[in-house]
Amino acid sequence: MIGYLHGKIISKKPTKLLVDVNGVGYLVNISISTFEKVADKEEVSLYTYLSVRESAMDLYGFYSLAEKEMFELLISVSGIGPKSSQSILSGIQIEDLKEALRTGNISRLISIPGIGRKTAERLLVELRDKADSVADSSEEFKAGTSTIRYDAITALVNLGYNQKVAERAVRSILDRNPNISIEDLIKETLVSLNSPSL
Repeated sequence: MIGYLHGKIISKKPTKLLVDVNGVGYLVNISISTFEKVADKEEVSLYTYLSVRESAMDLYGFYSLAEKEMFELLISVSGIGPKSSQSILSGIQIEDLKEALRTGNISRLISIPGIGRKTAERLLVELRDKADSVADSSEEFKAGTSTIRYDAITALVNLGYNQKVAERAVRSILDRNPNISIEDLIKETLVSLNSPSL
């Protein structure tokens, strides 16, 4: 599984990037939101999702962790595939989408291009209680600390911890020690999460 890419942008279009990673060119599908963030850049770091089907393998890239997590939530909904999810993320900001799902604002969802009433209702039913699990949209990809933060949070969530709680604990430790190793970060976070004060 390709989890992220860092490389030189060879060509860019509003919904696609060609990224040179050590001499290998990756064609990455992106949303308009991600395109706006990378439009003036020569190099880029992206969270990625590899969609594997019988007829094709497509790579999707995201400038923020929040966008990737929302993408994965969207494709978990029956009838919404990667292309539809990419289109939805091009038509609304992450925080606006989270708010619409959280508050049951069906008219806001229907205003997104390509979303009809039935799809909007399905999104509300399946994602209303999951919207808050998506990371803060300000968490863009940065080399180093954010990679370690992402890996640590992912490990903790896989161990059964609540994502928001894990994010808060990891951020607290990284604020105190930004140069900590991934192993020590996870160990210290586990200690803090299991202390009686939390």
